[in-house]
Amino acid sequence: MKLKHWICCCPLVLMLALPAVASAQVTVSVQVAPPELPVYDQPPIPGDGYLWTPGYWAWSDDDQDYYWVPGTWVEAPEVGYLWTPGYWGADGAAFLWHAGYWGPQVGFYGGVNYGYGYVGNGYEGGYWQGGHVYYNRAVSNIGGARITNVYNKTVINNVTVNRVSYNGGNGGTRAAPTAAEQAAAQARHIAATPAQRSQEQTARGNPSLRVSANHGSPPIAATARPGAFSGAGVVTARHAGTMSVVGAQPRPNPQPRQTSPEQQRAPEQRAAPEQRGVPERAAPEQRAPSPAPRPEAPRPETRQENVQPRPAAPPHPAAPPPRPEQHPAERPPERERPPPH
Repeated sequence: MKLKHWICCCPLVLMLALPAVASAQVTVSVQVAPPELPVYDQPPIPGDGYLWTPGYWAWSDDDQDYYWVPGTWVEAPEVGYLWTPGYWGADGAAFLWHAGYWGPQVGFYGGVNYGYGYVGNGYEGGYWQGGHVYYNRAVSNIGGARITNVYNKTVINNVTVNRVSYNGGNGGTRAAPTAAEQAAAQARHIAATPAQRSQEQTARGNPSLRVSANHGSPPIAATARPGAFSGAGVVTARHAGTMSVVGAQPRPNPQPRQTSPEQQRAPEQRAAPEQRGVPERAAPEQRAPSPAPRPEAPRPETRQENVQPRPAAPPHPAAPPPRPEQHPAERPPERERPPPH
């Protein structure tokens, strides 16, 4: 009886648990991490009242593969509502998809940098005032649309070298929801509009948008309107993964050899190289100065070990000492000459 009662109560327990699951907005669980976000240009806005919804990687159970849902401009379902993008969050070995929603405040989207105003928290692309959206021209492509409610605000963004697309786990963002973002998730909000669902379904049926086909660089990265996957307003990804060519770092130039001040002098200014093992010979003082001898290449040290120093040149013979001067008294007497006949 107890077992039967428990089985009868299971459907009721599951029904009571559904609101908690729905409020968490977890719709998909995958065992493979999503690819990095591709880099693409934002197409121009089609008109006033549109808000930008960034592209994201979605999962197809039928294909067992990720596919890219292009970013697009979407009309807000209600005046004053902004879009909170969905995001992937790591939960142990699984990756859970938290669906996006519309609401008066932008909630938590994992700290993922989707670009064009979605820098990881909040939205810097525009705001509502007086029933109209005021667009930040610094991050929104106004193009040729006749929109006068614009402003310019520089967005300071600490962009990293990667385009990680999930929160938590190994390599994901480390952002956590603030109290305001948690309140936004619990407040009244609206799910994705039919135009957004059509954008996702059209992308799912396009084989070129699967990551196995485009390797992270989708040929349709963004569209000007939902469902318009051809014609004007369609942009392709510039490259996949990183925001800059980090993987193609130029090789550093070889460092120049360090030269001493003596080597930097002109050849005629360099001193003669020192010969190890051979004593330096002093030039004789009585010789006239002569031009500096050409430097000789240093001899190998192994040969100089047995080199004997040359004997010094013998000194010049000294001049003979002067003869002592003889006084007349000391001279020998002269011989007397015989008288002439």
